[in-house]
Amino acid sequence: MGDFENKEREEVFSKKVRAGKRTYFFDVKATRSNDYYVTITESKKRFEDGQFIKHKIFLYKEDFEKFAEGLTGVVEYIKSNQEVIEKRYEPGQEEGTYESREDLVAKDNFTF
Repeated sequence: MGDFENKEREEVFSKKVRAGKRTYFFDVKATRSNDYYVTITESKKRFEDGQFIKHKIFLYKEDFEKFAEGLTGVVEYIKSNQEVIEKRYEPGQEEGTYESREDLVAKDNFTF
């Protein structure tokens, strides 16, 4: 059996995205054979006890195209069927302040 340290693969690249009460981590990691894959982690603080709850998915390179296709499809559906309200996440801004930013909504491109 391998030891615990081998379960966490080498991190090659990481991008952190703060979005209000949630933080998303997009991490590129390498397998032992140096194949890259992506982990996407959502982290949200639980108000009851202050603990962070994390949800993680693993995305392998053979699935990139289909994943991007599906994500683009659902994002386009929402944009076409519901008014897009962009919430600005700036320090000191009131929680309930929203701005309609239809003029800034551009087609997402998730091409790999």
